[in-house]
Amino acid sequence: MAALVTQCRTKLGFKIKPFISLIQSFRTSAAAADTKETGLYGFDHLKTSEGFQRFVDDAIERSGELINYISTMPSSAEIIRAMDEISDTVCSVVDSAELCRHTHPDREFVEQANIASMRMDEYLHYLNTNHDLYNAVIKAEQEGSVLTKEAHRAAHYLRVDFEKGGIHLTGEKLERINELNMSIAQLCRRFNANIADDPGYVDIYPATRIPKRLHHLVMPIYRSAGASRTGLGVKEKGYRIATDPAALTYILQWASDSEVRKLAYIRGNSAPHENLNVLDELIAARHELAQIMGCKSYAEFAAHPNMASSPDVVMSFLLEMSEVIRPKADEEFRRLRNFKREMTGKKFEDLEPWDEVYYSAMMKSSNYNLDSSVIASYFPLAQCIEGLKLLVESLFGATFHRMPLAPGESWHPDVLKMSLHHPEEGDLGYLYLDLYSRKDKYPGCAHFAIKGGRQISKSEYQLPVVALVCNFSNSSDPFAARLSHGELETLFHEFGHALHSLLSRTEYQHFSGTRVALDLAETPSNLFEYFAWDYRVLKRFAKHYLTGEIIPEKLVESMKDAKRMFAATELQRQIFYALIDQKLFGEPDSPPRDTISIVADLKRRYTSYKQVEGTHWHTRFSHLLNYGAGYYSYLYAKCFAATIWKKLCEEDPLSLDTGTAIRTKFLQHGGAVEPVALLKDLVGVDSVRYYKGGVMPNLRAVCEEMELK
Repeated sequence: MAALVTQCRTKLGFKIKPFISLIQSFRTSAAAADTKETGLYGFDHLKTSEGFQRFVDDAIERSGELINYISTMPSSAEIIRAMDEISDTVCSVVDSAELCRHTHPDREFVEQANIASMRMDEYLHYLNTNHDLYNAVIKAEQEGSVLTKEAHRAAHYLRVDFEKGGIHLTGEKLERINELNMSIAQLCRRFNANIADDPGYVDIYPATRIPKRLHHLVMPIYRSAGASRTGLGVKEKGYRIATDPAALTYILQWASDSEVRKLAYIRGNSAPHENLNVLDELIAARHELAQIMGCKSYAEFAAHPNMASSPDVVMSFLLEMSEVIRPKADEEFRRLRNFKREMTGKKFEDLEPWDEVYYSAMMKSSNYNLDSSVIASYFPLAQCIEGLKLLVESLFGATFHRMPLAPGESWHPDVLKMSLHHPEEGDLGYLYLDLYSRKDKYPGCAHFAIKGGRQISKSEYQLPVVALVCNFSNSSDPFAARLSHGELETLFHEFGHALHSLLSRTEYQHFSGTRVALDLAETPSNLFEYFAWDYRVLKRFAKHYLTGEIIPEKLVESMKDAKRMFAATELQRQIFYALIDQKLFGEPDSPPRDTISIVADLKRRYTSYKQVEGTHWHTRFSHLLNYGAGYYSYLYAKCFAATIWKKLCEEDPLSLDTGTAIRTKFLQHGGAVEPVALLKDLVGVDSVRYYKGGVMPNLRAVCEEMELK
């Protein structure tokens, strides 16, 4: 069912008859982690890489039993519970495979996880087209009066999700929808594989053009430099530098040679070239799918179940934000251009796209005397984790406890396991921390679901299990693991997602944690970024790794001033990204245009920066895959989080009363309550606005925060 497709990497669960479930095996190993050998993430199936095969087989077998039960048309309540167990069972495999293939250092585990993932994709296709399940869900929705509110909501959204997969269509249309969905999944895999396989690179000669602080990124290379006096050939040393996004950011910030920055910028933003064709195919496939489903565009198809409800509402919101931010962003551009001219002594030189990161960092440093290494000295990773514990205890009255990992449960020695414990409620959930970078690991920072919360019986609740994955620099010296403030902010962002999962208490895992409307999902993560900037929070844990000195308030104020220096430019950039997303998946132009020209036009119209001929940065913008026509959600979340912070947290960010309100009125409900109802209950009716049948955030808090009119 489409419900299962959309809820995996999210999820669905309930026991209809006595059954030693996949979940029970996890609970047993979690409770006796110090004595019993188990498998990966606590699943007994995953003691070896080949265990993924049995994991898939058992999930399919159990789901088949549940399908047979549902086909007998039991009560509506039992239908929804059985549907939820199917989703929970299937997604146990899907989500475990997803985490494994992104983080496990053993290639055999990764390969088996990939195979499991593909097998489950095929099985999900079968579920998504199963008319027995669809008819049962229709029955349950029609008998909503005998269901709880959450069960009726689950029935409704299961039916809607089924129909998003085209199950209500017949004949050739349904067959084509199925083909398109399979094609879209394959195109997304190709897009990501191309990003990994082709990061691009630049060769720089001589080697002296690369500063020492970038030497960790380089590979020495040599070329002929002619003959020496002895007649022997002379080799000139240079450096080859990959231009993947992380490395490119380092180069653009620290390479003083403008030609080096230019070469790296152009190469990094021109790879992978193969994704131009992949993206064209993806756009075409999604557009055809949307038209078969009766929509004008994929943007319309994607927006319908969200708060925005239509591309018109999304575009109105984005254009309003763009207009509000433009004057300040233009002023920031002029200031940076003038700063460059002062530094270079060239009065009429323009500010190039490869100059922005370099001169903005220099300007912040010169205005506020900021040294990134000094700032990082106050954020040893161990203390940052203490900061997360502090937040949880202050806001929610709960504590994180380190747990022993059972033999076989972990995928790397760096992994930590923690339980979130409440003195009155007991354990609330479990969190794995995998924070250090290593070869072939997922390159960014992310929150991975492993198990969603759900009510198994009147007396038993399945606790959520999640993993927080980051890529901080590792070292054999425990005192050397220190975060930049940007990394701290990212850690707090992902922690917001983790708490959303750990603190939700929904009846069905279909609604557990982050399984909410797309344009609400990023709100908790954006909210928790604020805590990383508030001195009242930072002074409780940010201490110098050698002296123990608390981070000076003056330094934090300088950091905040530096952040505000180009805040409008950064917000404008996010609006630009969201506009690209809407335009590419919106109604096609007539005559049609290629994606390079579309992106270039949007950049000229909505930012202060020029487009560099031949570059196509968007071919590694992977949010076009998982957030297709939904990237605006980050901006919705920014507005909602600003409102919540201002109304609830700003006066006392560590208040238990504030935390209780956030938990009981927002986080614990996951997706079981309408997003607008959650927001109104938490921060009042003026937190949202209505427009053309959809909902937009109130911009007031963001505008006040950024001193915009």
